[in-house]
Amino acid sequence: CDRYRFMTMSDSTVTTCYRHPDRVTGLSCTTCGKPICVECSHDASVGQKCPECAAPEPGARVVQARRSIGRPSFQTAPATFSILGVTLAIFALGFLSIDLDVMFKQFLSFVRPDGAIIAGEFIEADIYRSYTVVLVHGSLMHVGFNMYALYLFGPRLEQQVGTAAFTSLYLASAAVGSLAALLFGPDTGWAVGASGAIFGLFGAWIFVAWKMRSSPGGRQMFNTLGVLLAINLALPLFVPGIEWLAHVGGMVAGLGIAYLWSVFAVGRPNARNIRLLIASAVNVVAIVGSAIVLF
Repeated sequence: CDRYRFMTMSDSTVTTCYRHPDRVTGLSCTTCGKPICVECSHDASVGQKCPECAAPEPGARVVQARRSIGRPSFQTAPATFSILGVTLAIFALGFLSIDLDVMFKQFLSFVRPDGAIIAGEFIEADIYRSYTVVLVHGSLMHVGFNMYALYLFGPRLEQQVGTAAFTSLYLASAAVGSLAALLFGPDTGWAVGASGAIFGLFGAWIFVAWKMRSSPGGRQMFNTLGVLLAINLALPLFVPGIEWLAHVGGMVAGLGIAYLWSVFAVGRPNARNIRLLIASAVNVVAIVGSAIVLF
């Protein structure tokens, strides 16, 4: 019954679907923890389930969640749509009022160790800005690109791993992106945008696609994400002012967290709690690192 745990590829143990031992997978049932492939996954509002756990009780009315995947909603991905709503609301208020726009940038922007001049005032660096930077953007194109990417990558991932773990991954990616900018960037200046967090989601999906690369769908997804990654990493060469260090830091965080999830959470009955614990630990490490740099 545990044969799916012992399939090897290139002399290393990998996880395969419990119903299809020839399919490598990074997914697991959120109820029983058994590894499942995409074909065996039944989407639910709090993740995915195996065929046995997804079986309806006698007399129950069945509504297939998979039908709604093309139409993400607040009900199926509350964290994603909450982030979308708050971010767009802040941008809209700043767009309508110059005073509010200045206030948002002064209180929420990412600021480097030696501070920055924002709208004529000197602003000091604070740890909380590692997170609040995701709420402010510099232009309509900037916020539009980031929020569209969140809409594309967020709902499905949130459904797969759970709202708490997804939120922690998003915040951890933002914090690690900010830490990378603090460690390797200049000592002064400021930045805005959710790109570090978005690249964290991007990195998590790249890892999932890599795990599924032996299947046609996974291989196609991996190739597509690889092209998108190359384009986004090349943008700073042509567009000045992009905080590429935060992009790289966020992506590394997403990749790393997804990898740790696959090692420690897949196949465990308490997989959702383990995912949350791992992402939260990365958050703590990133914030401690930022505190050391700043103080």
